[in-house]
Amino acid sequence: MKKIWLLILIFSIFASSANASQIDSIRIDNDSTNSKRIKKKQKDFGDWRFRMGGYGEILFQYFDYTQNRFFDEGSHPDSRAEISIPRFILAMDFKFSPSWTLTSEIEFEYGGTGSAVEYEFNEAGEYEMEVEKGGEVVLEQFHINKRFADWLHLRIGHFIVPVGLTNAHHEPIFYFGATRPEGESNLIPCTWHETGLSLYGTIKNFDYEIMVINGLDPNFFSRENFIKKGKQSLFETYTMTNPALAGRIDYNGIKHMRLGISAYHAWKTSGNSTKADKMEEIKIPVSVLSADAQFDNKIVVARANFLWGEVGDSERLSILNLRMPSKAGISIFPRDQVAKNAINWYAEIGVNIGQFISKKLHLYPFLKYEYYNSMHKTDGNIIADPRFKRELLTAGINYFALPNLVIKADYSRRWIDHGNFNSENMVSLSIGYLGWFFKR
Repeated sequence: MKKIWLLILIFSIFASSANASQIDSIRIDNDSTNSKRIKKKQKDFGDWRFRMGGYGEILFQYFDYTQNRFFDEGSHPDSRAEISIPRFILAMDFKFSPSWTLTSEIEFEYGGTGSAVEYEFNEAGEYEMEVEKGGEVVLEQFHINKRFADWLHLRIGHFIVPVGLTNAHHEPIFYFGATRPEGESNLIPCTWHETGLSLYGTIKNFDYEIMVINGLDPNFFSRENFIKKGKQSLFETYTMTNPALAGRIDYNGIKHMRLGISAYHAWKTSGNSTKADKMEEIKIPVSVLSADAQFDNKIVVARANFLWGEVGDSERLSILNLRMPSKAGISIFPRDQVAKNAINWYAEIGVNIGQFISKKLHLYPFLKYEYYNSMHKTDGNIIADPRFKRELLTAGINYFALPNLVIKADYSRRWIDHGNFNSENMVSLSIGYLGWFFKR
């Protein structure tokens, strides 16, 4: 933790020193020629050379059900509440030149990091060692960007994988509801960030990005979360024996509309395994496809997303995962089965009723429906557990106190296997923001 804050301090001093030198040069060079040169230099860099900002949220939730859903009838009635800081992100960007930029983000999730033991209800009460206690402190983005033209930029480093609507637009002002859409967040990593190389740009009405990145670790796939926990974060370095391709295209040619498609594919992931020697006989390819749309005319905001995923060799992987090592009932691995396919879709709509009262009032009642199933289809002798068919209906209101500051309240009801198990209800309150605090 101390090292991270030391890096932040050094970065800030470096940026301040660079700008101080620039200011000193302005004071010294008083002749008109140098003044013109300096003004041109400032114009080339845009309205900033160094900036600091980020986003974050505070969340309160009340639940009327137990955390354990794996009884014959589903979760039991309960009365409990939680308050948390799901994430605080500190972002710092620096322009070395008009075409070379450094981008960085540090994420503080759920208050910090450490080690703890987690109780896995879906594994008949088995304990698992969790490396992050309460959350994590992680470098979410750190990359160098080179601009060649509007249609071509190069990005090298650690960056967001924009697969799905939520990963592409994950800040709290870009979705309704106190929490991120549940289906996407439970099936794939969210926010998904990996290390590699990316090309991106804008061609007429299209924004595109294509990347080569390190792959997922299949030993952390599971029945409940599909490939979500396969993101490598356990060790100091990421294995790139089997890299993956990912990409996204957005179309902005229709007024008030954005249409997007995104995909992820790894021909093989077994080489990224924590126990690669146990995976030599199988490949375990992984594919994710997603399509999304947004309409926003400042009165009505509507969003929809569809996501489908597939894991090859899922039956053989499940057998090997169940054999992953444990000691005294504690393991770093889920030691769980994996489905062949997972599926998710959701849609939400909000209407800005505040505009009918005052142009400065932005008040959005909204309605959202989600369906997701982490065991949509299975291979061989793996039996799909119906308790992983989840539907969620959420109704609430979002109040934008400022364009980049939102207060949210909502009520959600979750049905398990179309109502064949006990339903679950929750009330959520949150406040979130996004913005730049400082520019020079």
